[in-house]
Amino acid sequence: MLKKIALFLIKIYQMTLSPDHGIVKYLFPNGSCIYKPTCSEYTYEAIEKFGILRGTWIGAKRIGRCHPWATPGIDPVSDKKS
Repeated sequence: MLKKIALFLIKIYQMTLSPDHGIVKYLFPNGSCIYKPTCSEYTYEAIEKFGILRGTWIGAKRIGRCHPWATPGIDPVSDKKS
């Protein structure tokens, strides 16, 4: 149940406030996230794969890596549980 709520909240964020997915995406024509998938997509996938606690932790670590000096690129959710 908590997993479904978390996934729903991420979708709401993506549709409303996200600069890459939401209604404000037109203000950011090239997007604002340096990673593909975006941090919200990454967290969504991590929660789907690993559950609410581990998925949220994995997503939070990804958000922590996102800063102007990070190397941009493709960073999919790993299948590993480590």
